[in-house]
Amino acid sequence: MKIVDVKAYPIRIENNPSESSSSDKGKEQDSDQSFGGESDRPPIKDLGDHYIDKTNYTSIYSKFHQTTVVKVETSDGIIGWGESQSPVSPNTTATIIKDLVNPLTINADIFDVEAIWNKNFTAMKERGHYTGFYIDAISGVDIAIWDAIGKTLKLPTHKLLGGRHRDSIKLYNGIGGRDPKKVADMALSSIAKGYKAVKLHLRENMEGTIEIVSEVRKAIGDDIDLMLDVHMMFNTHEAIRLGRQLEKFNVYWLEAPSDPNDIPGQIKICQALDIPIANGEWTRTKFEMREIFEKRAYDISMPDIARTGLTGAKQIASIADLYNIPVAPHVGGGGILSVAATVQFSIATPNFLIMEHSEQGNKMKSQYLSHPFEAENGEFTATDKPGLGIEIDENALQSFIAKPSL
Repeated sequence: MKIVDVKAYPIRIENNPSESSSSDKGKEQDSDQSFGGESDRPPIKDLGDHYIDKTNYTSIYSKFHQTTVVKVETSDGIIGWGESQSPVSPNTTATIIKDLVNPLTINADIFDVEAIWNKNFTAMKERGHYTGFYIDAISGVDIAIWDAIGKTLKLPTHKLLGGRHRDSIKLYNGIGGRDPKKVADMALSSIAKGYKAVKLHLRENMEGTIEIVSEVRKAIGDDIDLMLDVHMMFNTHEAIRLGRQLEKFNVYWLEAPSDPNDIPGQIKICQALDIPIANGEWTRTKFEMREIFEKRAYDISMPDIARTGLTGAKQIASIADLYNIPVAPHVGGGGILSVAATVQFSIATPNFLIMEHSEQGNKMKSQYLSHPFEAENGEFTATDKPGLGIEIDENALQSFIAKPSL
């Protein structure tokens, strides 16, 4: 069965802060509670549709939810949907798909999905495009092809990726903020909805971080898993000092404590602490992960499926399994197709640990679905629905295409 068309839709959806009580990593799917309210924001440089924390230039954030939705059509009329995570420039990713990935993918057999990924990846190898927007673009097409295969065979994608290892997917809800009491209240709200784990997205100094963690742990008790993402805010020695203080609060993991490019520093942090270090949302291929796994630069791997594709994520998870490293897939600013693809990956991955989620952002991301796709009691449940298990309302999707588009 041949691929006859590949389209990419740059998507932009208005956030609704009034409906959001927390944030996912301070990114675009919710209002940015990790930066606090208007009265207590750190210094922000306004970039129009985007902004950045002037004290820590680690990420440009969007004032909108932005992503790139991919549509693949087969010669038998099957439609597969995928997503390339594109938090600040969906037109960039869509252009790469249109100009580079589309010509290399048209007329390919959908069942050659891994060969398609490999051919697209190697096509720009000589120019040094090993990561970034180019791999994001390939990944969105890859997810769409897996969806199309599932619909063709009338099987859920997880059956094609290796089978059902579990019937439900444990989630943690991402929250953030600067006021310790308000963050603790958000954690309690998550628990009331059935979550057994929450993750704090904090961009504070060491004292402020410890104050918030202490308040949250006191509020939720010891039976709830508590993770912490500090977004590369610290150097190696500061991260070790922070981690040692966090250990007394029974923090489940410390995520992104310092610059991920500093592999020796990451190793030093891991060796110095009992608390596990989670990392890897920005690493897109097995090639990037080889040295990290071999040197055990972190304890928990966090592939982002809308950056790796299902093909790339499965490769990363398999290598991680060789080193007895669990996988906790990252979602971040990904949209609803990213969420659905991550659920399929999580069901099919033996060394899966827990999946990232945003209870607050899910409804906003779902506006172009034909039917709701929501977690219940802090979990997604495996189903036998074909492909990714969701359907896109194309009329609704059209209303969210970014302007100007391609």
